[in-house]
Amino acid sequence: MEGKIKSITNPRLSLNILSFEDIQRIHTATLDTIESVGVKFPSQKALGIWEENGAVVDRNTSVVKISGEIIEAALKKAPPVFALAAQNPAQDLTLDGNHVYVGTDGCGVETIDIDSGESHRSCLKDVEDIARVADYLEQVAFHWVPVSAQDCPPESRGLHELLAIWKNSTKHAQTESIYSKREAKAAVEMAAVIAGSRENLRKRPILSIMECTVSPLKQDGGSIEAALAGAEAGLPVGFMTMASCAMTGPATLAGNLVVGNAEVLSALALIQLASPGAPVFYAAAQTAMDLRTGAYTGGGPEDFLFGAATNVLSDFYNVPLSMGSFATGAKEPNWQAGIENSLSTLMASIAMSDMLLGVGLLDGSRIWSFEQMIMDCEIFDIIGKMMEGIVVNNETLALDAIRDVGVGGNFLTQEHTRKHMRNLWLSTLMDRRPYDVWKEKKDGARDWARERAKQILDTHKPQLLDTQLIQELKRIINSVESESDCI
Repeated sequence: MEGKIKSITNPRLSLNILSFEDIQRIHTATLDTIESVGVKFPSQKALGIWEENGAVVDRNTSVVKISGEIIEAALKKAPPVFALAAQNPAQDLTLDGNHVYVGTDGCGVETIDIDSGESHRSCLKDVEDIARVADYLEQVAFHWVPVSAQDCPPESRGLHELLAIWKNSTKHAQTESIYSKREAKAAVEMAAVIAGSRENLRKRPILSIMECTVSPLKQDGGSIEAALAGAEAGLPVGFMTMASCAMTGPATLAGNLVVGNAEVLSALALIQLASPGAPVFYAAAQTAMDLRTGAYTGGGPEDFLFGAATNVLSDFYNVPLSMGSFATGAKEPNWQAGIENSLSTLMASIAMSDMLLGVGLLDGSRIWSFEQMIMDCEIFDIIGKMMEGIVVNNETLALDAIRDVGVGGNFLTQEHTRKHMRNLWLSTLMDRRPYDVWKEKKDGARDWARERAKQILDTHKPQLLDTQLIQELKRIINSVESESDCI
């Protein structure tokens, strides 16, 4: 049904990956790292906040050493539960640890053309088309900016991308493409226009901001100031570590968790010191370097373990988690993509990560594929069904039906079957046809996924923004571009 959101809710399956002692040791090592080694904050505003709160600040290096007491006290101010609002209130997302929502991935630089199959440099139209398909798919609960609008000016690109999403979907938008205070303030102003006022936006944030840390143990100055501006306006703000084993983090998984944890916790603590009680979330996409090439893998057993372990840490700090999940390293929708995206999503879902990212992207989040997007949604459907587990009660034990059928009969005509048969999962992309039928056509999931995406693009008409409102949003973007011209 159009407008519906699918999530994994209150599952029966669970996973134990770190003991309480393990978590405590990682936490202690993290605080030791932040206090003895420090984290770099190349922002005068951030350094000032740290100085005011008793941290040791080196203005020459921008490295801040913060006691564990300061970090822990700050994190206690973060709300454990909050909602990501949507233009359509029926699509609001409650981040309470009992739901798993899936979003698109972001920052791709190429798009595979849905007709020719050839890749091209990503552009604003790609963002619009992807947003429209994501608006239709009930598995996709929120948007990341999926690919870079490289035909837009760099200083306002993130704003053009947001407008493209808001014009083509009523779902929540989470941007990872705002890297400066000026652009963040403009994004807040745009969101406030759509929400009706800044006060409405604070009550119902239709926009959230995700920033990346710079491993090992650095923050990006522009990203920090953008996050501070967003939090001040009441927008949910998160920080993602992408520490990579043996390159930007230790070769051991536990050590990599410590480095990433130090980056994220120090950033979240800063936000709480600046705007106490601001909604914040932990974000992670840790991986292991490919030892043969040095490349980001985008999938592998280490990634799957990180996906589960990071959720345990975010639960320990009592904040929601946004987790890199899909985003296979495969170059096309194939066997590798299916394995990597299935296992990464299963591990993160069993651990109940609040937000999973990655739908639609290939080659470690570099290339967008509509086919992969549709196939990833099928993967999420399968995992969602598995997460329901097996319900055992008088109705599901079906003793009356078993007695009626007896030995050697069948259950096709049973009322019990008619009542429950629609709870059985049905695939849309899995090939369950007889071999002879397949042999005649020799088509499959990729073909069907492409056709479904085409159909959605041809037929889905999202709820449109008011024309005057769009003009006001464009005015805000133009003002940012004018300011840039004057610098």
